[in-house]
Amino acid sequence: DAHDLFTRTFNPAFFQRDSTVQSRQRQMASQVLSEFAQKHNSPRLATLAYKVKLDAFERVKKAIDDMVAQLLQEKEAEIKHKDFCVDEFNTNQLQTEKKEREKEDLIAKIEDLEMTIKELEEAITTLKSEIAEMQVQMKRAGEDREKQNKEFQMTVADQRETQKLLQAALKVLKDFYDKQGAFVQKKQEPAGPPPPAGFEAYKKSGASGGVMSLLQQIISDAKAMEAEAIRSEEDAQKAYEDFVKETNASVEAKSKDIVNKSEEKAVAEGDLVQAKEAKEGVMLELEQLSNYNAELHQSCDFVLKNFDLRQTARDEEVEALRQAKAILSGAKFEEFLQG
Repeated sequence: DAHDLFTRTFNPAFFQRDSTVQSRQRQMASQVLSEFAQKHNSPRLATLAYKVKLDAFERVKKAIDDMVAQLLQEKEAEIKHKDFCVDEFNTNQLQTEKKEREKEDLIAKIEDLEMTIKELEEAITTLKSEIAEMQVQMKRAGEDREKQNKEFQMTVADQRETQKLLQAALKVLKDFYDKQGAFVQKKQEPAGPPPPAGFEAYKKSGASGGVMSLLQQIISDAKAMEAEAIRSEEDAQKAYEDFVKETNASVEAKSKDIVNKSEEKAVAEGDLVQAKEAKEGVMLELEQLSNYNAELHQSCDFVLKNFDLRQTARDEEVEALRQAKAILSGAKFEEFLQG
């Protein structure tokens, strides 16, 4: 564009070194700046193009130098801003992904802890129910054992009383039959020939032996019943004691299990509180990261989208300023055109 402008306006064949040189230099520099200002819609170059026509050369050159310096600073600042935006977007993404993983891990941990607490609560409830049932069974067994023992005491007492009474009756009968036999033998005289041997003893045993034998049998049966009742009582007592011992051991084991599970539940509940608090913290951090991401988009989207275009336009703007300054400094047009 500048080359065409020079060719159209400043043909070396018509160039004259006279008082009109500065005027033409102003005009050319102004046109270079004006064309760039129109092409890139740059108000500051349009203003400078106007000043070139009016202000002294040195002031214009200084204005150009200041503007070039400002443009280079803006370029450097925009590069830093772009680098900042890229780094911050990358950092924000990495942090967000990390926090999302933490959130998912905490959600899974919370679900696992809640399930663990529920299972422990159910286990504790079951253990308490089992202990209560065992205590009921032990109470019933104690009541049954007490009832059996009372029956045993009555049975033994009855059998012993029976034995005592029958022993007394047997003694009375024995004494009676002994006296009766002696009386009969003394009073009765034999008639005719003496009876065969053993006949008289048989008569006596016929009268007394049956009753006394029956009583003796009853006494023996009573003793056997007493002995059987004692054995049964001993077996029942041992079985009851074994049952109580086993039940108490089971109650103790289940009670310890309840304590252990209660401690596990307390730990799990503490972990659950911490996990929920940690989750809330992560959710807050994710919200902050999201808000910062939105701020980055507001600050960076335009710069990142238009970076190359703006950098190119700014370089062209600097080049236009340098060309204008070169013209004002009296550069030979042939050199300028070749450059």
